[in-house]
Amino acid sequence: MIFVGIDWSETYHEVEVLGEDGRRLKALRIQHGVEGAAKLQEVLAELTVEPSDVVVAVESTHGLLVNLLVGSGYAVYPINPRVAARYRERDSVAGVKSDRRDAAVLANLVRTDRHQHRPLAGDSDRAQAIRARARAHLRAVRTMVRLRNQLRSLLLEFYPAAAALLTADQLGDALAVLALAPDPERGRRLSERQLQAALRRQGRQRNLAPRALEIQALLRAPHLALDSPALVDAYGDEVASLARMLTQARAEVKDLEAHLSRSFREHPDAEIYRSFPGLADVLGGRVLGESGDDPTRYADATARRRYVGNVPITRASGKHREVRRRVVRNRRLADATFLWATTATNHSAGARHLYDRLRGRGQHHNQALRVVANKLVGSLHACLRDHRPYDETRAWPLLTQLSAA
Repeated sequence: MIFVGIDWSETYHEVEVLGEDGRRLKALRIQHGVEGAAKLQEVLAELTVEPSDVVVAVESTHGLLVNLLVGSGYAVYPINPRVAARYRERDSVAGVKSDRRDAAVLANLVRTDRHQHRPLAGDSDRAQAIRARARAHLRAVRTMVRLRNQLRSLLLEFYPAAAALLTADQLGDALAVLALAPDPERGRRLSERQLQAALRRQGRQRNLAPRALEIQALLRAPHLALDSPALVDAYGDEVASLARMLTQARAEVKDLEAHLSRSFREHPDAEIYRSFPGLADVLGGRVLGESGDDPTRYADATARRRYVGNVPITRASGKHREVRRRVVRNRRLADATFLWATTATNHSAGARHLYDRLRGRGQHHNQALRVVANKLVGSLHACLRDHRPYDETRAWPLLTQLSAA
């Protein structure tokens, strides 16, 4: 068996190969690309017969290099950079650091301590595709929110009547108005017929006439105004630009959401996820994608909760004992489960009962939701393990007993 440490970068990778006794067998630098990959595989093939005898440590969980290593049949251990830094300090108290030395540290890490680390999870192609689509959708949503905030901030400078329309449920109406009237003067001149046509183009189908009258009254009401036509015209150009970008961003979010929903529903575990209160296609896709579908990834429900990040950590030394919130976690999954718990409290009697009980004990909103999320994640682990859908009575037996009493 041989042990390989790879310190990677965008252009080249330092590679260190050790034997079972810790003796250096090979040290090389390979270019990032096809030629470098072929050279690495050639060197490793000379040192061992079976690809399964190659154990690789690398500071990444994804990318072209990791995909190559997994596809070659090597046992790949993704090492967190913070962990690698602590091992580097163990090997050199003087603080010596170089790319080649980092590769040697990684190789020695999996040679001596790989039992302390987990190999790269073998998620299916479907789960990886869902994760990629969920992250793309999340980035698009954040871009849309950022553009909306920029537009609102600009409108407050000179066009407060239109800024009042920029709420989450009225965003389409605001974009319909701004497409025709990016400044207050043009907004005041909009007729009811023009407003109805604009709202219809933006997708509104009901209450066109009442909504058009409401917007017209809002735009024609007295508001503070700038007395510089040139400045108003300049602001109007920027509003028109941001409105176009925001309209395109909304369309991209909708398109990505459709792709994510379709990909999620095709996964074998989708029905289990969808059976949970608070999980539909988008949020369910985020939870599935970030959790993965490798059945061996989590030893138990606690391990899954730790990966989410809602399980606290304890620091104890002598008489000192402190419980802290877990900081190192999958942040995307932590955010998704927090939203899941928020929604579940509105659709699950058990989740609502637990939340109210925790709030009654003095816990604040976020603390209570993290506990609810932990409970839901544990139930999800059990359902995936047993291949069964969510059951409210099994998930919340205490509530069932109280209802029977």
